[in-house]
Amino acid sequence: MNPIGLISMQYARPFTAEHFPLFARMRDHGYDFVELLVPEVGEIDAKVARKALDEAGLDVVLAARVNLQRNLSSAEADAHRAGIDYLKYTVDQAVALGAKIVGGPLTGNPLVFAGRPPQPVAEEERLARKQRCVDGLREAGDYAAKHGILLAVEPLNRFESDVLCTTQQAIELLDAVDHPAIQLMLDTFHMHMEESSIPEAIRLAAGRVVHFQANENHRGFPGTGATDWVAVCRALHEIGYAGPISLEPFRRRDDRFGVPFAQWRAPHEDESDRLSASVAFMKSHITLTEYRR
Repeated sequence: MNPIGLISMQYARPFTAEHFPLFARMRDHGYDFVELLVPEVGEIDAKVARKALDEAGLDVVLAARVNLQRNLSSAEADAHRAGIDYLKYTVDQAVALGAKIVGGPLTGNPLVFAGRPPQPVAEEERLARKQRCVDGLREAGDYAAKHGILLAVEPLNRFESDVLCTTQQAIELLDAVDHPAIQLMLDTFHMHMEESSIPEAIRLAAGRVVHFQANENHRGFPGTGATDWVAVCRALHEIGYAGPISLEPFRRRDDRFGVPFAQWRAPHEDESDRLSASVAFMKSHITLTEYRR
């Protein structure tokens, strides 16, 4: 059975020591691990956090936070170097917290939500950008491998990245990097926008994907949107995926005109019933998928 986890931003952002008691609630809801944002310097005490995780019986995976100042894709030498150093920092945090996987848009270059509109890219710069990503990921991969950590590169939708948006692009990048510590993370929210077929993209990722985020097309609770979870779980079963599956239900029940859906908001009501139902929904689909033929 794949471990099912909940992303900490479901409850709070930033997630700090005052929120550690929530770990026990996550476990009570049926989750096996929590996905934490890689803490910024001074944000949490890793030893205290790891103790709290152990006491709650939760494992942990990490999600990287890139920006234009630590940007693997950047033509600016300082930003590119900072992007590599940041990935090494995420490895250190993973070791301290007991995580084995750091996932996210590791290639950097965030787009619209970072306040940077998309721009045309000349072919020479496209190839140079790819090479900068390859070189940076290889160096970070060497560091990760020494510490037993996997770095999982995540394709994002076209409004959040102009570097890596599809599974096919990710495979091209991973082939070029050719490093065992650099693997793939998939998120069905982004896949809804960029893939012709989510199951086909999952099959394409066979042997590469080490972290999977199971999210609805509207980031709601699994089962409340347009995702064909039978087909998704069948594809995961077909490629033998046995890794972690994170749930990231950010969307709230607020459809008033003018409320920005892209802006994270803290829960304004108790969502315990939906959180418990979500993990049960995914676990049942995973368990039953091999009997649905």
